[in-house]
Amino acid sequence: MDSEDNSYEMCSGSNTCILTRITPLAQELNCLDKTCIADICVNQIRRMVHAKWVSLYFLDEGSDILHLVRHNHPYLINNIVSLNQNAPSAMVKAVRSKELIVIGGQKCNKGPRVGQNERQYAGNYKTTNCIIAPLICQGSVVGVLNLSEKENAGQFTEGDIALIELCRQLVGASVGNVKLFEKTQYQARTDGLTNLLNHKTFYEVLEKELRRSQRYGGIISIIMVDIDNLKPINDQYGHRAGDLAIKHVARCLVSCIRKIDTAARYGGDEFSVILPNTPQDKAVIVAQRMVETVSEKPIVWEKSKISVSISIGVGTYDVTFSPEEITRHSDEALYAAKLSGKNTIEIFRNKQ
Repeated sequence: MDSEDNSYEMCSGSNTCILTRITPLAQELNCLDKTCIADICVNQIRRMVHAKWVSLYFLDEGSDILHLVRHNHPYLINNIVSLNQNAPSAMVKAVRSKELIVIGGQKCNKGPRVGQNERQYAGNYKTTNCIIAPLICQGSVVGVLNLSEKENAGQFTEGDIALIELCRQLVGASVGNVKLFEKTQYQARTDGLTNLLNHKTFYEVLEKELRRSQRYGGIISIIMVDIDNLKPINDQYGHRAGDLAIKHVARCLVSCIRKIDTAARYGGDEFSVILPNTPQDKAVIVAQRMVETVSEKPIVWEKSKISVSISIGVGTYDVTFSPEEITRHSDEALYAAKLSGKNTIEIFRNKQ
């Protein structure tokens, strides 16, 4: 135990001492780096309360699942924890109550009571001591910090608990800021209606794929897609029906491509798809699958079935083409498909 830890032990009941220790920690937590936040939890916060083992989980609100981010346990622990358990674990109880839970320590917190048998891996540890701290940001849980097995077989003190109460708010605010930043970055890169990449990000990906092809060799195929007769759908059924048609096409396109491919909303009713290392004949097969997938299922709007179809232009390019040339030639093929009767495919054929 170093002198810094000794000084903390001697004044653990002092608010001044807690603030002295927490201030530099708060400054370090003022970041947008998940790795940094995890390091602080696993190393600094753990040492401040003399806990042997620590684990940090972040909550995915969409799925109600806690995901393990970092830990130092010598034993197996859960990588994911669902909040929808029939018999909720101690961690799930803490998340639902938003209250800190202390097991085997001072009974000075307001959290729900948890029996030792509700700790799945309790048998792995030498003591019963455990703190389960939901991380709070603006009243919502964003994760959980677990600290277990107080050093020297001691119990977590009131000072320890007060410190963790402060830390869980600070860490929660940091995690919340990271999530907000990631959400903002995601929104800046994607189209709000379809969740596909937007026009700007499409060009960023295209330029990256061209640089990759220049370095390693290969070609790129581009599929340009336009929804046929979207204006009549908007005029007859309203723009919300038109939005439904756009989302329907977006889902169909994604279902037809690989994970390494990139689909984007290029414009109002136009989409673009990047197929790395894909020859023209393979790209045409993908395009044909897209045409068939979109047209085989009409959308339903207010009990009305609305047929939707698309026209497609396909082009295959090497690194001698610029991004602007690639999209222009693919658009020319798309325009030819529209002129030829729609619900069809045309190919850009390089005359060089």
